[in-house]
Amino acid sequence: MFISAEMINDANIKNKAATSISYIYREQEVITKSVHHAMNIMSIEAKLFAIRCGINHAVQLQDIAHIIVITDVILATKWIFDSSVHLYQLHSIIISKDLWCFFKKNLNNVIAFWDCPDSIKWSLHLLVNKESKYIKIDPIFLSKTSTGKKNVTP
Repeated sequence: MFISAEMINDANIKNKAATSISYIYREQEVITKSVHHAMNIMSIEAKLFAIRCGINHAVQLQDIAHIIVITDVILATKWIFDSSVHLYQLHSIIISKDLWCFFKKNLNNVIAFWDCPDSIKWSLHLLVNKESKYIKIDPIFLSKTSTGKKNVTP
């Protein structure tokens, strides 16, 4: 059975603190939401981290054969597959390892990257973008992850 997981992610930096958020949908239902915080990193790195975390979660789902990464930084995703870019090597190595395992499970598995600039104003991406900008950061807990179903209204 061909089951798809759509991953929508975004990141925002406010007061030197980055918030990366990744939602994974299956059949229009949120199955995983990850929220991570980091200090003193660049926006592009925070967005790549969100992609990395989303891919890591998606490849662990048992019945997923198709992963769609929806992002507003499609040009930055080229760094995922370029191990010569020193700043992003850690992300590149981890994503490559996750994808190797994903494709090893079934050679017909597929991953696609879709561009979703903010100007499109797609409701699900706007939701993730808004949450990344307005989420409260607790400096005691710099990384939080939650999983499970969540009602999301576009």
